[in-house]
Amino acid sequence: MSATIIRNGRVIDPANKHDEVVDLLIVDGKVAPLSQLPTLSSQPDEMNAGGLIVAPGLIDMHVHLREPGFGHKETIESGARAAAAGGFTTIVCMPNTSPVADDPSTIAWIKSRAATAACVNILPAGAISKDLAGEELAPIGSLAQAGIVAITDDGHCIQNHELMRRAVEYARMVEVPVLDHCQDYNFVGNGVVNEGYWSTLLGLPGWPAAGEEAIVMRNILLAELCDHHIHCQHVTTAKSVRLLREARRRGVKISGEVCPHHVALTDEAIQNFDTNYKVNPPLRAQTDVDALLEGISDGTLSILASDHAPHADFEKEVEFDAAPFGIIGLETELGLFVDLLVHKHRRVDIVRLIEMYTAEPAKLLKLEAGTLSVGAPADVTLLNPDLEWTVQIDKFESESRNSPFNGWKLKGRAVRTIVGGKTVWELD
Repeated sequence: MSATIIRNGRVIDPANKHDEVVDLLIVDGKVAPLSQLPTLSSQPDEMNAGGLIVAPGLIDMHVHLREPGFGHKETIESGARAAAAGGFTTIVCMPNTSPVADDPSTIAWIKSRAATAACVNILPAGAISKDLAGEELAPIGSLAQAGIVAITDDGHCIQNHELMRRAVEYARMVEVPVLDHCQDYNFVGNGVVNEGYWSTLLGLPGWPAAGEEAIVMRNILLAELCDHHIHCQHVTTAKSVRLLREARRRGVKISGEVCPHHVALTDEAIQNFDTNYKVNPPLRAQTDVDALLEGISDGTLSILASDHAPHADFEKEVEFDAAPFGIIGLETELGLFVDLLVHKHRRVDIVRLIEMYTAEPAKLLKLEAGTLSVGAPADVTLLNPDLEWTVQIDKFESESRNSPFNGWKLKGRAVRTIVGGKTVWELD
């Protein structure tokens, strides 16, 4: 029997509406009642969490691990290390790999690789369409049997509304949520940055806000028609927030997530043509950022995620138009969100922020995670919301370095990550 007791921490467990300074006992990789302490055969290891928050292990439900197929950008092993360094114990990996995760055998490979190489929990999402082509449905039932937690064509978007309707109906049958990258190709065309002042000034093709909003509206209609949950990934525009707010008030099974770069930056950041600011959907205007913050405040946007999208240096070191979209985020997202949402803008308190990283994604994905209930897996994140630190990308665990946040001074950071009762990362 192995046992650890975490002493003197502020235990915040939003799933159980628990927030108090109390000890947390871990026995054989699971959360145990403190009443079990006198019955232990040996003295437990002690961990002092004085001044720290003891939270359920954080969940990031939008991560690109790139493996299989693109190990030069990221691997399951390196991505898991990056997640641990960011305070995450569970991550959901997107299916845009090579081969695409549209087949049970690929899902089995990812799960097998994660079991041997990953220090955190890796949960695969399956593709909606074969080869992410948007033309023929993937075998959603077989993927569900293989162990996916959601379906998505992230990085692509189903343009055929009839095909998307059938995907949502199948997803309802097998009880997995649908995650959607909202992008109307006819609206967006070859756009690479937000359509507006800066795209005009710099002569770069514009990616209009309506290109997102049209699909958000489509998804609201389908969620209502099919009576099944659709989750809009990386929401960026003011009208998307308004549409989601109105639909959720009517009880439609629809939700949205926010990524850190979309509240930390605006499209003004692209003026030097630095491709580390090129992301899909693009950085938007300040009015959109303000709407995202309001959507976080009132609960319209209920989940925080990174859209961790690693690329090798040589891929980003090209002309802006030619560079791939994407920013890495696993190791900076918690610091950015605590700094911006809790300290600077005061949009949420630390309890709600933790809920958006634990109970909310766990509920959506039906996971046995995101809680410190007795008997739950002992996945725990220790964080210091007042720790001031500077982002140093050369010290990242990720294989890639495509972050625009190098040198940023942030307030708030994870200091220890525990998976199944074992420390997998600790701040030096």
